[in-house]
Amino acid sequence: MMPHVQHMKGAHSKNLFLKDKKKKGFWLVTVLHDRQVNLNELGKKLGVGSGNLRFADENAMLEKLRVGQGCATPLALFCDQGDVRLVLDAALLQGGHEKVYFHPMTNSATMGLSPDDFLKFVRSTGHEPIIVHFDEDIK
Repeated sequence: MMPHVQHMKGAHSKNLFLKDKKKKGFWLVTVLHDRQVNLNELGKKLGVGSGNLRFADENAMLEKLRVGQGCATPLALFCDQGDVRLVLDAALLQGGHEKVYFHPMTNSATMGLSPDDFLKFVRSTGHEPIIVHFDEDIK
């Protein structure tokens, strides 16, 4: 992806659609595109426990977000009926980026919003993001 969008200045995202195997809840984790995410550590941080976060299957993503594999995006949260919790990398919002970039329901395009407008959109869908400082909190 990056060779095609590196000319677009700002923070590019990567999205993981996860399932909590114990509680059967769903999580959309949105981080900087080059961030490595340790699911065990993230599970501990979110209070679901180590080893309980797994990648959700495509059927769950289609049901909850109305997007297929490879197209997970926080912009699809308007389709969710309150089953998905959003986890945001603090570096997307607090890194001084003019724009943050996401797929708009398809991975064949990229769309940029100011961090403030992005947060307004997310909150307008009824989702209050859980903001995680990956650099500090999760080792």
